Amino acid sequence: MTDSPPCPPKRVLLKLSGAAFSGTMQYGIDPDTVARIADEIKQGVATGVQLAIVVGGGNIWRGNEAAARGMDRATADYAGMIATVINSLALQDALERLGLETRVQTAIEMREVAEPFIRRRAIRHLEKGRVVIFAAGTGNPFFTTDTAAVLHAVEIGAQVILKATNVDGVYDRDPHVSPDARLLTRLSYLDALNMGVKVMDATAITLSMDNDLPIIVFNITVPGNIVRAVTGDNIGTLVGNIDDHQHN
Repeated sequence: MTDSPPCPPKRVLLKLSGAAFSGTMQYGIDPDTVARIADEIKQGVATGVQLAIVVGGGNIWRGNEAAARGMDRATADYAGMIATVINSLALQDALERLGLETRVQTAIEMREVAEPFIRRRAIRHLEKGRVVIFAAGTGNPFFTTDTAAVLHAVEIGAQVILKATNVDGVYDRDPHVSPDARLLTRLSYLDALNMGVKVMDATAITLSMDNDLPIIVFNITVPGNIVRAVTGDNIGTLVGNIDDHQHN
Protein backbone atom coordinates (compact mmCIF):
# COMPACT_ATOMS: atom_id res chain seq x y z
CA MET A 1 0.00 0.00 0.00
CA THR A 2 1.08 3.53 -0.65
CA ASP A 3 0.78 6.29 1.91
CA SER A 4 -2.58 7.43 0.52
CA PRO A 5 -5.86 5.77 -0.48
CA PRO A 6 -6.92 5.41 -4.11
CA CYS A 7 -7.80 8.84 -5.52
CA PRO A 8 -10.66 8.99 -5.98
CA PRO A 9 -11.76 5.74 -4.37
CA LYS A 10 -14.54 3.67 -5.95
CA ARG A 11 -16.17 2.44 -2.74
CA VAL A 12 -15.90 4.10 0.66
CA LEU A 13 -17.37 3.71 4.10
CA LEU A 14 -18.33 6.86 5.98
CA LYS A 15 -18.45 6.62 9.78
CA LEU A 16 -20.77 9.15 11.39
CA SER A 17 -20.84 9.54 15.16
CA GLY A 18 -24.12 10.03 16.97
CA ALA A 19 -22.91 13.51 17.90
CA ALA A 20 -22.99 14.41 14.20
CA PHE A 21 -26.79 14.10 14.31
CA SER A 22 -27.35 16.44 17.23
CA GLY A 23 -25.68 19.52 15.74
CA THR A 24 -25.38 22.20 18.41
CA MET A 25 -27.80 20.39 20.72
CA GLN A 26 -26.50 18.28 23.56
CA TYR A 27 -28.69 15.29 22.70
CA GLY A 28 -31.22 14.20 20.12
CA ILE A 29 -31.50 14.72 16.37
CA ASP A 30 -31.29 18.14 14.74
CA PRO A 31 -33.20 17.95 11.43
CA ASP A 32 -31.27 20.85 9.88
CA THR A 33 -27.93 19.20 10.65
CA VAL A 34 -29.08 15.85 9.26
CA ALA A 35 -30.37 17.60 6.13
CA ARG A 36 -26.97 19.28 5.61
CA ILE A 37 -25.15 15.98 6.00
CA ALA A 38 -27.57 14.32 3.60
CA ASP A 39 -27.04 17.05 1.01
CA GLU A 40 -23.27 16.57 1.16
CA ILE A 41 -23.68 12.80 0.88
CA LYS A 42 -25.80 13.36 -2.24
CA GLN A 43 -23.05 15.51 -3.74
CA GLY A 44 -20.51 12.79 -2.97
CA VAL A 45 -22.63 10.06 -4.54
CA ALA A 46 -23.09 12.24 -7.62
CA THR A 47 -19.36 11.84 -8.32
CA GLY A 48 -19.91 8.12 -8.90
CA VAL A 49 -18.51 6.77 -5.66
CA GLN A 50 -20.26 3.84 -3.99
CA LEU A 51 -21.03 4.92 -0.44
CA ALA A 52 -21.82 2.91 2.68
CA ILE A 53 -22.40 4.51 6.07
CA VAL A 54 -22.11 3.35 9.67
CA VAL A 55 -23.75 5.51 12.31
CA GLY A 56 -23.25 5.80 16.04
CA GLY A 57 -25.92 6.42 18.65
CA GLY A 58 -24.29 8.57 21.31
CA ASN A 59 -26.70 11.45 20.74
CA ILE A 60 -29.48 9.21 22.06
CA TRP A 61 -27.82 6.64 24.30
CA ARG A 62 -24.33 5.97 25.64
CA GLY A 63 -23.95 2.40 26.76
CA ASN A 64 -20.65 2.91 28.56
CA GLU A 65 -22.13 5.69 30.69
CA ALA A 66 -25.18 3.60 31.56
CA ALA A 67 -22.91 0.68 32.47
CA ALA A 68 -20.83 2.97 34.68
CA ARG A 69 -23.99 3.76 36.61
CA GLY A 70 -24.62 0.09 37.28
CA MET A 71 -26.60 -1.10 34.27
CA ASP A 72 -25.63 -4.48 32.87
CA ARG A 73 -23.06 -3.71 30.15
CA ALA A 74 -24.48 -6.06 27.54
CA THR A 75 -27.98 -4.67 28.05
CA ALA A 76 -26.66 -1.10 27.86
CA ASP A 77 -24.86 -1.89 24.62
CA TYR A 78 -27.95 -3.44 23.05
CA ALA A 79 -29.87 -0.27 23.89
CA GLY A 80 -27.11 1.66 22.13
CA MET A 81 -27.54 -0.51 19.04
CA ILE A 82 -31.22 0.45 18.91
CA ALA A 83 -30.21 4.11 19.15
CA THR A 84 -28.11 3.68 16.00
CA VAL A 85 -31.17 2.36 14.19
CA ILE A 86 -33.09 5.53 15.09
CA ASN A 87 -30.29 7.65 13.63
CA SER A 88 -30.10 5.44 10.55
CA LEU A 89 -33.81 5.87 9.83
CA ALA A 90 -33.51 9.64 10.28
CA LEU A 91 -30.61 9.74 7.81
CA GLN A 92 -32.41 7.45 5.39
CA ASP A 93 -35.42 9.75 5.38
CA ALA A 94 -33.25 12.82 4.77
CA LEU A 95 -31.43 11.11 1.89
CA GLU A 96 -34.59 9.84 0.24
CA ARG A 97 -36.19 13.28 0.40
CA LEU A 98 -33.26 14.35 -1.78
CA GLY A 99 -34.02 11.61 -4.28
CA LEU A 100 -31.36 9.05 -3.31
CA GLU A 101 -32.07 5.34 -3.15
CA THR A 102 -31.08 3.90 0.21
CA ARG A 103 -31.18 0.72 2.21
CA VAL A 104 -30.76 0.33 5.96
CA GLN A 105 -29.31 -2.98 7.08
CA THR A 106 -29.20 -3.93 10.74
CA ALA A 107 -26.92 -6.31 12.58
CA ILE A 108 -29.84 -7.28 14.84
CA GLU A 109 -33.07 -8.13 13.06
CA MET A 110 -35.79 -5.48 12.80
CA ARG A 111 -37.49 -6.67 9.64
CA GLU A 112 -40.36 -4.21 9.88
CA VAL A 113 -38.04 -1.22 9.49
CA ALA A 114 -34.85 -2.49 7.86
CA GLU A 115 -33.16 -5.38 6.08
CA PRO A 116 -30.97 -7.79 8.04
CA PHE A 117 -27.31 -7.42 7.19
CA ILE A 118 -26.45 -9.70 4.28
CA ARG A 119 -23.03 -9.05 2.83
CA ARG A 120 -23.76 -9.99 -0.78
CA ARG A 121 -27.00 -8.01 -0.77
CA ALA A 122 -25.21 -4.96 0.62
CA ILE A 123 -22.60 -5.14 -2.13
CA ARG A 124 -25.30 -5.49 -4.77
CA HIS A 125 -27.09 -2.40 -3.43
CA LEU A 126 -23.84 -0.45 -3.70
CA GLU A 127 -23.25 -1.66 -7.26
CA LYS A 128 -26.72 -0.36 -8.14
CA GLY A 129 -25.85 3.08 -6.77
CA ARG A 130 -27.81 2.84 -3.55
CA VAL A 131 -26.50 4.29 -0.29
CA VAL A 132 -26.32 1.52 2.29
CA ILE A 133 -26.62 2.47 5.97
CA PHE A 134 -25.38 -0.14 8.43
CA ALA A 135 -27.10 0.05 11.82
CA ALA A 136 -26.84 -1.74 15.17
CA GLY A 137 -23.06 -1.87 15.23
CA THR A 138 -21.63 -5.38 14.98
CA GLY A 139 -24.74 -6.85 16.61
CA ASN A 140 -22.66 -7.77 19.64
CA PRO A 141 -22.11 -5.95 22.94
CA PHE A 142 -18.64 -4.78 23.99
CA PHE A 143 -17.79 -3.58 20.46
CA THR A 144 -17.97 0.04 19.32
CA THR A 145 -19.54 1.36 16.15
CA ASP A 146 -15.99 2.30 15.06
CA THR A 147 -15.13 -1.39 15.09
CA ALA A 148 -18.38 -2.08 13.24
CA ALA A 149 -17.35 0.47 10.62
CA VAL A 150 -14.02 -1.24 9.98
CA LEU A 151 -15.65 -4.68 9.97
CA HIS A 152 -18.28 -3.66 7.42
CA ALA A 153 -15.71 -1.81 5.32
CA VAL A 154 -13.62 -4.97 5.04
CA GLU A 155 -16.69 -7.07 4.31
CA ILE A 156 -17.86 -4.89 1.42
CA GLY A 157 -14.39 -4.27 0.00
CA ALA A 158 -14.26 -0.54 0.72
CA GLN A 159 -10.98 1.13 -0.17
CA VAL A 160 -10.98 3.65 2.67
CA ILE A 161 -12.82 4.56 5.87
CA LEU A 162 -13.86 8.18 6.31
CA LYS A 163 -14.08 8.90 10.02
CA ALA A 164 -16.08 12.08 10.59
CA THR A 165 -15.22 14.01 13.78
CA ASN A 166 -15.57 17.51 15.21
CA VAL A 167 -11.86 18.31 14.83
CA ASP A 168 -9.69 18.69 11.71
CA GLY A 169 -7.92 15.37 12.23
CA VAL A 170 -5.48 13.75 14.67
CA TYR A 171 -3.38 16.13 16.76
CA ASP A 172 -0.27 15.45 18.81
CA ARG A 173 -2.23 16.81 21.79
CA ASP A 174 -5.86 17.60 22.57
CA PRO A 175 -6.57 20.76 20.53
CA HIS A 176 -9.40 21.70 22.88
CA VAL A 177 -6.91 21.86 25.76
CA SER A 178 -3.69 22.90 24.01
CA PRO A 179 -4.09 25.77 21.51
CA ASP A 180 -0.63 25.01 20.09
CA ALA A 181 -1.48 21.36 19.34
CA ARG A 182 -0.14 20.26 15.95
CA LEU A 183 -2.24 18.53 13.29
CA LEU A 184 -0.68 15.30 12.04
CA THR A 185 -1.58 14.86 8.38
CA ARG A 186 -0.14 11.32 8.19
CA LEU A 187 0.08 8.75 10.93
CA SER A 188 0.96 5.05 10.95
CA TYR A 189 -1.37 2.54 12.56
CA LEU A 190 1.23 1.72 15.18
CA ASP A 191 1.80 5.36 16.04
CA ALA A 192 -1.95 5.85 16.35
CA LEU A 193 -2.13 2.90 18.74
CA ASN A 194 0.87 4.04 20.76
CA MET A 195 -0.51 7.57 21.03
CA GLY A 196 -3.86 6.26 22.17
CA VAL A 197 -5.68 8.60 19.77
CA LYS A 198 -9.27 9.17 20.83
CA VAL A 199 -10.78 9.46 17.37
CA MET A 200 -11.05 5.68 17.00
CA ASP A 201 -10.65 2.84 19.48
CA ALA A 202 -7.71 0.44 19.47
CA THR A 203 -9.73 -2.56 18.29
CA ALA A 204 -10.88 -0.65 15.22
CA ILE A 205 -7.39 0.61 14.41
CA THR A 206 -5.90 -2.86 14.82
CA LEU A 207 -8.52 -4.38 12.52
CA SER A 208 -7.77 -1.69 9.94
CA MET A 209 -4.06 -2.41 10.23
CA ASP A 210 -4.57 -6.16 9.83
CA ASN A 211 -6.54 -5.54 6.64
CA ASP A 212 -4.38 -2.70 5.26
CA LEU A 213 -7.39 -0.39 5.23
CA PRO A 214 -6.58 3.35 5.44
CA ILE A 215 -8.60 5.71 7.63
CA ILE A 216 -9.17 9.38 6.86
CA VAL A 217 -10.05 11.43 9.95
CA PHE A 218 -11.72 14.74 9.06
CA ASN A 219 -13.92 17.51 10.41
CA ILE A 220 -17.58 17.05 9.50
CA THR A 221 -18.60 20.46 10.85
CA VAL A 222 -16.82 22.21 7.96
CA PRO A 223 -19.23 22.54 5.00
CA GLY A 224 -18.05 20.60 1.97
CA ASN A 225 -15.71 18.27 3.84
CA ILE A 226 -17.78 15.14 3.25
CA VAL A 227 -17.61 15.73 -0.50
CA ARG A 228 -13.88 16.44 -0.32
CA ALA A 229 -13.25 13.27 1.68
CA VAL A 230 -15.39 11.10 -0.58
CA THR A 231 -13.69 12.36 -3.74
CA GLY A 232 -10.20 11.71 -2.40
CA ASP A 233 -9.05 15.25 -1.66
CA ASN A 234 -6.13 15.74 0.69
CA ILE A 235 -8.00 16.40 3.92
CA GLY A 236 -7.62 15.72 7.64
CA THR A 237 -5.34 12.94 8.84
CA LEU A 238 -4.48 9.76 6.98
CA VAL A 239 -3.95 6.76 9.28
CA GLY A 240 -2.37 3.90 7.40
CA ASN A 241 0.83 2.08 6.46
CA ILE A 242 3.08 5.12 6.33
CA ASP A 243 6.42 3.92 5.06
CA ASP A 244 8.55 6.73 6.41
CA HIS A 245 6.62 7.11 9.69
CA GLN A 246 7.11 10.84 9.40
CA HIS A 247 4.40 13.24 10.55
CA ASN A 248 3.69 16.28 8.42
